[in-house]
Amino acid sequence: FQWSSPPEAIERFKSEEIWFPPPQFYELCRLCNFSSLAELQQFSSARALEGCERWMPVMLSAADGFIQLLPGDELYPEDPDYTGEKKIILSTDKKVEDLMKEGGIFHRIVIKGINNLAVYVNIQAKYKHINPLMIKCDKSDYNSRL
Repeated sequence: FQWSSPPEAIERFKSEEIWFPPPQFYELCRLCNFSSLAELQQFSSARALEGCERWMPVMLSAADGFIQLLPGDELYPEDPDYTGEKKIILSTDKKVEDLMKEGGIFHRIVIKGINNLAVYVNIQAKYKHINPLMIKCDKSDYNSRL
């Protein structure tokens, strides 16, 4: 076990010292908005009664990677499979880069490898929540439309 700040954990992830799944990567990117535990606690207390939203990422398989679509993304389905029973996986022959250039409303995690993730969010978070910082663990640049 080793205690790390969110930015330190992300750096260790980038250097392939550690691994965590995309949802934890997303949350660490969100935690990077806070410089101290006290600041996080203050934020958490202030928005505690606002509510929350049920999320189920929807996987989009592209020609050279995957995109986990989250609520609010323009490609997120109207009726997602909350139970996992349907095992729906969307797919396309397009490359991730093309999907990113064509898109405009993002709430997604781009997955190009086990330690090659990127979070893209340009929607307003609901319930006074805070969006994650857009951190990439790859060399691609899809920020031109953000």
